Amino acid sequence: MPVTGEGASGERREPLTASAHVPGAPFRTDLPHRSGAGGGASFVHQPVLLEEVAALFRGCHRVLDGTVGGGGHAARLAADGARVLGLDRDPAAVAAARAALGAAAAVRPGDFAAAGADPDVIAFRPDGILLDLGVSSPQLDDPARGFSFRAGTPLDMRMDPGAEEDAAAWLATADEAELAAAFRDGADERRHRALARAIVRRRAAHPLATSDDLVGAVRAVLGPRSGPDDFARIFQAVRIAVNGELDRLRRALPALLEVAAPGAVLAVIAYHSGEDREVKHTMREWARECVCPPRQPVCTCRGHALGEVVTRRAVRPSAAEAAANPRARSARLRAFRKAA
Repeated sequence: MPVTGEGASGERREPLTASAHVPGAPFRTDLPHRSGAGGGASFVHQPVLLEEVAALFRGCHRVLDGTVGGGGHAARLAADGARVLGLDRDPAAVAAARAALGAAAAVRPGDFAAAGADPDVIAFRPDGILLDLGVSSPQLDDPARGFSFRAGTPLDMRMDPGAEEDAAAWLATADEAELAAAFRDGADERRHRALARAIVRRRAAHPLATSDDLVGAVRAVLGPRSGPDDFARIFQAVRIAVNGELDRLRRALPALLEVAAPGAVLAVIAYHSGEDREVKHTMREWARECVCPPRQPVCTCRGHALGEVVTRRAVRPSAAEAAANPRARSARLRAFRKAA
């Protein structure tokens, strides 16, 4: 859902420019944008919880959108008067956001997990940071990207198409324990061990190369009555593992809080229970004055809270938004304000 030099992936950075958008000017978040990846399918993305995000960042002057996607959230934040720096690992998303936003925001390739050490981000000193996790509709809908379980789809699932290991390679090399942990943590699958064993057994005879191969393994374990909801969970778990999403989130949160300006708002939209749990526990820990073990007689930790949790509980899409955009149903938004 984003000064010259080399970026985290070795890409050439473009100059970082200030927003030229006039606050209050009209904007669109649903325009089709041509993918930059070899003339692929249009990159159309409907931003989730748009009004709720806009309300959280009202009054922010410099917002880092670490997952800029098609630029929907960034467009609204720029229209509200913020200067926006957008990052994304997906070249197609970067191209789409640039086409959508024009001079309203600076957008370049980048990984939010490395943003805490990024000279551009450090110099930008954001007073608002947004992470919209998960996969976007254009990525799901493009068969060449290999995220969906449509028949005959290649098992790719890389957020960064330049990454070395795709889903087929991961399924071919991960050991049984790693597979089981991924299905347990990424899909909340009760039969994670049985599914891992089935994949190891099947790949010995025939590599899992397409969606049909993985769907066949799922059906063999969960039974013939398994369906799209089951496939979606398992494919999600594979995608999370291939892209190291939970590990990247764990590394990113403290690093982003460190580079944020005093009083900054950090907001995260998660679509999976594991991601949301990581965000919730991290923000609660930041809000505690003491994080020493309960029975330790003398406090030796930081001794003060790093800020306050803004959202008492996760903010969910309204019934109207979920009906209009079914892929928003699982979204959970949490926010934290850094101490001034």
